[in-house]
Amino acid sequence: MSTQITNKVNSPQQVDVVKTAPEVKRLRASGPILILAVLFVLGAFLSWYFSWFGRELSDADIANYLVDQKHPRRVQHALLQVQQRIERGDPSATQWYPQVIQLAGSPEREFRLTAAWLMGFDNKSGEFHQALLQLVLDPEPIVRRNAALALVRFNDRSGRSELRATLEPYPLLAPSEGVVASTLKEGAPVARGTLLARIRPLENGAVEVRSPLPGSLAKLVAPAGTQVAAGGTLLTISSDEDSIWEALRGLSLIGEAEDLAAVESFANGPGSTPDRIKEQAALTSGAIRSRKSSNPK
Repeated sequence: MSTQITNKVNSPQQVDVVKTAPEVKRLRASGPILILAVLFVLGAFLSWYFSWFGRELSDADIANYLVDQKHPRRVQHALLQVQQRIERGDPSATQWYPQVIQLAGSPEREFRLTAAWLMGFDNKSGEFHQALLQLVLDPEPIVRRNAALALVRFNDRSGRSELRATLEPYPLLAPSEGVVASTLKEGAPVARGTLLARIRPLENGAVEVRSPLPGSLAKLVAPAGTQVAAGGTLLTISSDEDSIWEALRGLSLIGEAEDLAAVESFANGPGSTPDRIKEQAALTSGAIRSRKSSNPK
């Protein structure tokens, strides 16, 4: 009897050992895969964290990032940190003003537009004011718009025409001669950098035309298949809601009677016009008319 009991007890244990051996092997084989997965997730997190604009930078980080033009996101991150210090009234921000002004003259568009926006937060800086007067003449419309809004904070009307232009469709010109190839339709939303068309020259190759502004395609002046000359208008772009709202706010402070028609076209716009645009347009119109009546000259 004892021998039988021993056999009954030992037999299942032997079977269990046989069953678990493959599982152990699978676990050992999957170990490197699990480690790689963890490293991948960790790497993705660290990459996001160190490129996240909300991360607070030390003084040393800001100084290093502002000159690291090989990594544009670092430069922009540092510029935004300087802006936040200005907003908090932190006097340490002034130590980086020379670098900000230098970046305002950079050939990199993203640096110029961010610097233009930042400089509006210190309307006591004469150096910023002078730099903005140059940026409001920039070849890129997005830079001009940021500079025009910043100049409003200096009570400078030099960007008034640019703010008014924001309320009107922006004409996009053909960079070269050729035949237009495009699949976009009127009313299509576009972001800055969206591919709008390709121009195929009479020779081989094609030139890409990308949107310099966010908004929507207002009108196709040269539809697909049209031959255009260099400098001819391809299409027009209507500004996005945020740009229109900011321009209306700026014009409420520096707008003149000549701007009323453009402003009131939004106050009396169709039902599709957002309520906040209509409200701001009405306020801007009232502010301009009030100044006009106070200064009849």
